Amino acid sequence: MTLSRFVATLPQPCIPIRGRNVRILQSPVQFYRTILDMIGRAKQRIFLSSLYIGTSEKELLQSLRDSLRQNPQLHVYLNLDLLRSTRPGPASTASILTPLLASFPERVHVNLYKSPKLCGILSRVVPRRFDEGWGTWHAKIYGVDDEVILSGANLNKSYFTNRQDRYLHFTASGALASYCFDFLQLFSKVSYRLGIPEDSSRPYALHWPNNRVQQSNLGTPAAASITQFQASRQRPSITAEYDTLLIPMIQAGYMNVREEEICMASLFSFISNLEGASKSIVDLTSGYFALHKPYQDYLISSPAISRIIAAGPRANGFYGSKGISGRIPEAYTLLERRFWNRVKSASKDTPQISPKIELSEWERENWTYHAKGIWYRPRDNLPPGFTMFGSTNLNSRSANLDTELSFFMVTEQASLQEELYAEIHNLRNNARVVDEEDWMVPERRVRIGTRALVAAGVEGML
Repeated sequence: MTLSRFVATLPQPCIPIRGRNVRILQSPVQFYRTILDMIGRAKQRIFLSSLYIGTSEKELLQSLRDSLRQNPQLHVYLNLDLLRSTRPGPASTASILTPLLASFPERVHVNLYKSPKLCGILSRVVPRRFDEGWGTWHAKIYGVDDEVILSGANLNKSYFTNRQDRYLHFTASGALASYCFDFLQLFSKVSYRLGIPEDSSRPYALHWPNNRVQQSNLGTPAAASITQFQASRQRPSITAEYDTLLIPMIQAGYMNVREEEICMASLFSFISNLEGASKSIVDLTSGYFALHKPYQDYLISSPAISRIIAAGPRANGFYGSKGISGRIPEAYTLLERRFWNRVKSASKDTPQISPKIELSEWERENWTYHAKGIWYRPRDNLPPGFTMFGSTNLNSRSANLDTELSFFMVTEQASLQEELYAEIHNLRNNARVVDEEDWMVPERRVRIGTRALVAAGVEGML
């Protein structure tokens, strides 16, 4: 079975595109400049989805304002996480967006999604600093008209300068843009609307749009809407005109929407059953290496060669943080070691099918690492014809708590395959293979308090 036939068997929508209309951006600066360029040429719609917008992003907000002024038909749609966007402090994402909303009240639409996991008494007793641990809106979509950037990056300075992620830019891709826009509109129906406060002493107002569904009980009706939304999409196949297929996967485990997990199980089953599977290569990376337990099992049991890139401690976004947050890099070291112990144990238990797994850590001076995804190729001398990308971190948190949108992409377009090869090659250039000796050095020591936090259940929130 070919990769294109494999994706055709998945119970998911399938979006055909032209591979020549896909460009893989390599750097945060390129990502940022491309977003600004896209906003500058938008005519009908700008739709941006992120965890949050940084409170210092004046240039980005000004570019939205300028485009709205220049194009009377233009509408701006923003989908963000409510808790992250309303953090207490001198400024928040919500407060910096209110002036834009006030200037264009009919054409700016700000939707703030709140996970129903944190509701009732729990929402009142959990400190604001930790409330995101119960789930966030995590989909990363940056679109205008019929072009889209799909990424794992947020709209904040570090993601535009020195925080490495992945960025796939799709131009002249109306079907993909429409899918992404409709996906955001679907969740807008169960999101708070940002509004202008009647009381001028308040920085913003929030309005719940759906009188038929309470925010704390949206799980069942929202899940039904997602199922209907996905089932309504067409399922074309690869043709001479459309040589690339995209498979969108919505993951919202807290409401039992688990499309990513279903597709991942199918992917590794497909790889394992291929003739010559032992010569195939799976590259996997996550900036937060707390790999979901089923995904660990797939890698360990797979006959394929697996090469994993995790963020080194200094490349972790929480490195050097104060308080409990400062222990997060330690927690990832602990989880990394536990995964590696599973790999070594499997090698001893079944030496005849010993897992072929290489674990590396990414570090670059004064940079942090946030890339995530999978690349697959059947042989070392062939470029990848398959990749997984999007917002998922491939961890338990993404599987169970956050709202994610990710994609499988299969392409027969040679130049796009070469771009995929260059992408993973560039990431591996800053990665170094690690093993037990690296975790024994004093600076990788995991304190007892960190072990206790992980044992208490924090692992599922990382």
